[in-house]
Order: sequence, then C-alpha cells, then structure tokens
Amino acid sequence: MGAEFGSRSGGQGRISQWLRRRPKDTTADDRAREDLLLAAAGAGLPLAPAAYPSAYRCSCDRIGCPTPGRHPVSFAWQTQSTTDRGQIERWARHQPQANFITATGMVHDVLDVPLDAGREALRRLLAAGIEVGPVAESGDDRMLFYTATRGTPEDEDEWWPCELDCHPETMDEHPGLRWHCRGSYVLVPPARLPGDLDVRWVRGPEHPLPDPLTLLETLTDECARVAGEPRHDTAAWPLRG
Repeated sequence: MGAEFGSRSGGQGRISQWLRRRPKDTTADDRAREDLLLAAAGAGLPLAPAAYPSAYRCSCDRIGCPTPGRHPVSFAWQTQSTTDRGQIERWARHQPQANFITATGMVHDVLDVPLDAGREALRRLLAAGIEVGPVAESGDDRMLFYTATRGTPEDEDEWWPCELDCHPETMDEHPGLRWHCRGSYVLVPPARLPGDLDVRWVRGPEHPLPDPLTLLETLTDECARVAGEPRHDTAAWPLRG
C-alpha cells in the first residue's frame, strides 16, 4: 500500500509540475492591453510601436541600448504615429510584446516630473478642485501629466524655445520637470520596463486634457520641494504659442 501511495503521490507531483510549466493563457491580458491602447487612441493620443524589455536588454538590435524598452521602433515615429483604430489593432496583435509611444506636440503635451513630486502635486491639484487630465506613473521614478498641447505657431521664426522643453536626446538634462512637446514622446500605458517595472494609468485617458499652465505652478513647486531648491518664477519662462 505504501508503494501504491507513493506511486500515486509521485504521479500527482508530476501533474502538478506539468501544470506549473504550462504556458499562461495571455488572451485576457492581450485583450486588456489592446483595449487600453485603443482607449488612448480614442482620446486623440497618436501611437506608434516601441521596443520592449528582453531579459535584461532591449528588444532592439543596438548593443548597449541606453533606453531599453523606452524608444520607438521606427525612426519615422512622428509620421507613423496614428489614432487609427485598425492600424493600432494590427500592431498590437502582430507585436504582442511591443510597448507603444505617444508622440507629443500634436494633440497633447506631457509634463513629466519626479514621482514623489507628482504624487503630492496631484493630491494638491485635486484638493483645490483643479481639472487634471490623464496621469500615468512610469516605473518607480516618474509621473506623467497629460495636457493639451501649446500648439504650433504659424510663423516658425516666432517659435520661442522653452528651457523646460524635453526631447529624447536631452532627457538626462532635465532631472526635474520635463515638458514633452513637439519632437518628443513618452511611453503610453500599458508598457513594460526593465526590472519588472511598468507604465500604468493613475487617471485614464477618459479625462479631458487640461491647459498645461493650470498645472505648472503646482508641479514646479513640488519639483522644487523635492529637489530642495527655491521656488521658480513661472512667469519668467518663455512659452511657445
């Protein structure tokens, strides 16, 4: 009887091991991912495919990629970005692991701040009854506030640079507040980052995009607090548009 019991328990053990080794059914996750991407596109955020983490590296072919899982796949990402539902569905289904970026400066800008500053700023803004649009947390260090764009001036000669403007190649120059506008992008939720981190909505894209200037003072105050710096004078910043 002991041998029979051992045989049965051994069989049960092998079945348990097989069940643990079975691949996870990702159909529901894929559907949820696609729904979130389509919701972002439906809110007017233009999307394009991006790289994704592959083990401890990036899915792109670049050796020592400096931004693994955080950059577009195509150099033509600005013209490729779209809100077309059919195209986004095709991308999402043919590239089930891909992250997506949203190109800023077309419909929306993004105010990108340190996570601690962003959380406290969000609390203050909501408590004050200020309209806040979509908000996302990126990894364990940044918070993204989606706003309406400042627009593109008709006369390019009147385009004023802003010290906050952030482009992909200048990210490290803006450890505090980064203003993503024309020529920049951010990852749109849901996205995976190296180290089992992710980009996720705190407030979804169903919230209308606010004027960025209604958020700026609170965000800069909190960034200054986190950095231990004096408060900035936002009126002194040259703004586009």
